[in-house]
Amino acid sequence: MFPIRDHNPSLSTPYVTWALILVNVGMYLLTLPTGESYGALWAELALYPDLVTHGVALHGLITHMFLHAGLMHLAGNMLFLWVFGDNLEDEMGRGRFLAFYLIGGLAAAAAQIVADPMSGIPMVGASGAIAGVMGGYLLLYPKARVDVFFFFLIFFKIIPIRAWIVLGIWFVLQVFNGSSTPQTDGGTAYWAHAGGFIAGFLMAIPTWLRLGGPAFWARTHGHPPHPEAEYARSHIPVVRRRPRR
Repeated sequence: MFPIRDHNPSLSTPYVTWALILVNVGMYLLTLPTGESYGALWAELALYPDLVTHGVALHGLITHMFLHAGLMHLAGNMLFLWVFGDNLEDEMGRGRFLAFYLIGGLAAAAAQIVADPMSGIPMVGASGAIAGVMGGYLLLYPKARVDVFFFFLIFFKIIPIRAWIVLGIWFVLQVFNGSSTPQTDGGTAYWAHAGGFIAGFLMAIPTWLRLGGPAFWARTHGHPPHPEAEYARSHIPVVRRRPRR
């Protein structure tokens, strides 16, 4: 299951969100693997917790946010950024949103380093920063509808679910997987996701207070403060299977 869109249209053009997506795509193309491994530039710009712990290669704290370990890794992260990023950019403004995004990524990296400070496994991906965006979204629009694509074997369906359920389940899964997966195994940086999410939630509090805080929630009841988007059903005809004779 993964979100494909929300019913929370932004009121301005999300230039920073678009720019972040373009930079991530550009960096992916620039660092495509040669043969079975990634090149020197990818290795140079990745984040290595053991090096950062010893005060070396600190640039990786920023540059790792723009690298990805595969096309699906990139596509999944950019989809999440596209779904949730435009609304925070709309409320915060472009400059604040960019700072929010980068600080969220730094907090995510810090959480992963604290979880396994001596790890030599390279850490890459925008997911920690995007987790921050998701945490901020949860605070501001907990009852926004999010269309979630469910796929199981040959069954698939798009179901609108409230943001607090989608994001809450996602966060709980990160904590559970982070607690149950040995850090030495590599793979997904679950603690980076959890740390970025918490940081994003906390960093969005000033925006929430500026909008009215509890009064904002009382006024909107957790919904977006403007009419929600309604998507038309597909006009593609459904072809039904004929029964066997």
